Amino acid sequence: MYLQSFLIIFTDGYNLRKTKTPLTAVHHDCYVYNSQQHKRQRGRKMAEKREDTFTKTIWQYTEELPRETIEFLQGIAADCGRVKAGVYQRYSGVKGLGKLSSAFDIMTQMRHCGLREQLNLPSVYYELAVRDAVTDIKGMWSVLKNKIRTLITANENFSPDDRMYLRTVLKLDNVYAAILNHEDYKVPEKVKDLELDPERLNNYLRRLTRKYLSKPVTGRSDVFCVSPQGYSYKDRCLYLVSRERRRRVKLPLRDEKTSSRQIRICLKENCAAIAIPVEIKRQKHKEFHNTLYIHLGYQNMCTLSTGSVYGSELGNLSSAKSERLMKKIRERNHAKRCYRDSLALGDEKKAFHIAANNLGTFKYDSQKKRERARIETYINTELNRMLETEKPERIVITKPVTRNKKRLPSKSANRKFTESFSGYVRKRLAEKCMVHSIELVEISSRGTGEVCSNCGEPGKRLPEGFVCESCGYRSSISLNGARNIEQKYKEAVSNSVL
Repeated sequence: MYLQSFLIIFTDGYNLRKTKTPLTAVHHDCYVYNSQQHKRQRGRKMAEKREDTFTKTIWQYTEELPRETIEFLQGIAADCGRVKAGVYQRYSGVKGLGKLSSAFDIMTQMRHCGLREQLNLPSVYYELAVRDAVTDIKGMWSVLKNKIRTLITANENFSPDDRMYLRTVLKLDNVYAAILNHEDYKVPEKVKDLELDPERLNNYLRRLTRKYLSKPVTGRSDVFCVSPQGYSYKDRCLYLVSRERRRRVKLPLRDEKTSSRQIRICLKENCAAIAIPVEIKRQKHKEFHNTLYIHLGYQNMCTLSTGSVYGSELGNLSSAKSERLMKKIRERNHAKRCYRDSLALGDEKKAFHIAANNLGTFKYDSQKKRERARIETYINTELNRMLETEKPERIVITKPVTRNKKRLPSKSANRKFTESFSGYVRKRLAEKCMVHSIELVEISSRGTGEVCSNCGEPGKRLPEGFVCESCGYRSSISLNGARNIEQKYKEAVSNSVL
């Protein structure tokens, strides 16, 4: 009786002969190879490789490109934008919500709709544009659902059963789509026995969806993606598939980096920047054994519970950058008023002079990029210094606050918070933890800001620091927060709840 199909390899001296045969017996001088076992072993090896590496995006730049090459790239980017606009038009409405669960069906429909033939766009660009558009639509619905969930929580007229029903519906796209399109649907088992008014709740969902649904639009037309089948490398050049058969477009490169995965091309004024995903091997340090409790702030970048501070100049650098940009904006607004007044008075010569020398954005954007790059370099230097000095095995921080943010009455303060580098600091800290095999733990920030780390009673956050009126404890706000993070984490570990 045949048990399972195996690959048997017979050996005869130095010659190997392979044959696919059902297993009947184990022959002399043969090796039995189980294909299922090989798949499992291969899966384990791939999992181990993923644990030892992570993906990072690096940038590669081309040499100055000729005009016809730039026009070709711009044409591909514009056609990819048209493809995305077509997908948005077809599937971003309420009737398309139920179709998003199967991206394969959407891809099949877009392959046969005739748009690719109409644009004469190769499939290596076309299919990735469709996938990007579907991803944008799914992101749009995720943002909308989060908004509706927030409103459901804030609505005091709902009972617990009403909230459970609405949240359950938002989790099930097929039910949510049927409700929005006034179609019949099967009530989920979880909420079938609840006492509620489904029609009232369904109308509430329809009303909020109509109010807050914002369809995605095609943005930049200077970016597009290329699948691995659409490019090749040779002699320090990148060759892209063109619209003509058996012809590729040559892009000379400034370095010798290569890739075998999907890449993204961003067009510049006379060249192109290429985003390449690469596998980075994780570094493991035996001497890293400490646990750091860090408060991430706007003035002091990283304040440890031990009192050490890294990045103490971040606040001054950010404030100076903000003030320079505000001064530049005031000057530009004054130039714009003078330009309008000159046109109104008929002084076209003066208006032309102002427009030629003051209203451009090239110098403004260049200065803004230089200042941002300078601050990013400082952040990375301080993070590296912290890891080298403290040698952490684990880093504990608080989760970012993304809801119920209050707008401050001061325009300058709002501008500083808007242009703060807190997101960049978190991103770079997470990346460096991945590189050095450091565990990064995020806990809730509740109870870490306004509570005294010495006695546990509520205190006051004053401009000069944190003050506790109960025990008289005084410290900086960031140091008090870092010590509260340490206490909260240790308490959670002792209770085995994070």
